[in-house]
Amino acid sequence: MLVCFRSRIQTPTRNDSLYSILKSPTSKTPNASKTLMAAPGTQLKSKRPTCPSCSKPTSLCLCIRIQNPGLQNKVNITILQHSLERKHALNSARIAKLGLQNVTVSTVSDVKFDATFMIHLFDPGHDSGSGQNGEKSSDFYSVMDNEADEFDASHVTKGSKEPVITCSVGKYGVVTNISIGNVWMPHVQWKRRLSLDKILASKVAVDDLAKGFVVKKLQKRRVSGSDEVEEVEEFEVAVPPGSVLLFPSKNALDVDGLKAMDFEAKNLIVLDGTWSKARRMYCENPWLRFLPHLKLELDRLSLYSEVRHQPKAGYLSTIESIVYALEEIGDYPEGLDNLLGVFESMVSDQRRCKNERLSKLSSA
Repeated sequence: MLVCFRSRIQTPTRNDSLYSILKSPTSKTPNASKTLMAAPGTQLKSKRPTCPSCSKPTSLCLCIRIQNPGLQNKVNITILQHSLERKHALNSARIAKLGLQNVTVSTVSDVKFDATFMIHLFDPGHDSGSGQNGEKSSDFYSVMDNEADEFDASHVTKGSKEPVITCSVGKYGVVTNISIGNVWMPHVQWKRRLSLDKILASKVAVDDLAKGFVVKKLQKRRVSGSDEVEEVEEFEVAVPPGSVLLFPSKNALDVDGLKAMDFEAKNLIVLDGTWSKARRMYCENPWLRFLPHLKLELDRLSLYSEVRHQPKAGYLSTIESIVYALEEIGDYPEGLDNLLGVFESMVSDQRRCKNERLSKLSSA
């Protein structure tokens, strides 16, 4: 992903202090000492054998370059990866998945026709009436108590069967319809048309969402070889308490701003794609507005700059964004800086391959 941060330009060095953030209970880190082999089916599509873990040609495998695979990051990382980014040669999210233990990746595609989002609360015994007594903070960024130190995704399905929010979205994030469950009906004030802003203005809704929720996306797609449209489930993402979105919106806070509000980041959500794709993902996933937004103010230039277009200085790759965010938050397991070294070597591989191709063309 190319993420924009305010920056004073400074050429990066391999000695920069770099540190970590995030996990998925279901993600597994492959053993870097594994035997490289061709991924099933890839031999028919590619002349070169491919590593099944990093999806790179075996001659350019990244796995063996990671010194300490599966670093224990305390802050979980949830990557929302654009569908076109997954197989890109320079996609850096693969390094995060290989190098960090607690990483979850969900694929997100553009809305073509219409998408529906359904949000369910975590707590099966939630009592929205508790929000009326005024004892809980109405601040959206306030920390909600979490009895368990580790988030257990297995209890998510035990939440209320009725979604608290159902939202329909068209292309580029045009919200066409919003409805709320009966549990919030007495608390969300709306007269003519319900909106996300009115939901965010409800203390009860904000407090319930801060305790964690699950979002499911249903996407309408054209059936192959037909004019018919079918609805399929694209993803189901758990958003535990303490989740924060790494995105430089106008209302985003820096780490000090979050700390001033006593907000403890436990799950970092990152958008993985080109800047234009990341921005579209943000617009087409309105549930992201329910989260506090984190921005980074850095004095580093992205290692991407020589091989992949950046709209302007301060736009970083996904792995750079994750490492620098972890550094700011204070979650930096030993060996985290090696992940940027791996990314730098991947960029060097791409630059070298590009030069070799150009050399062959010129000689021909």
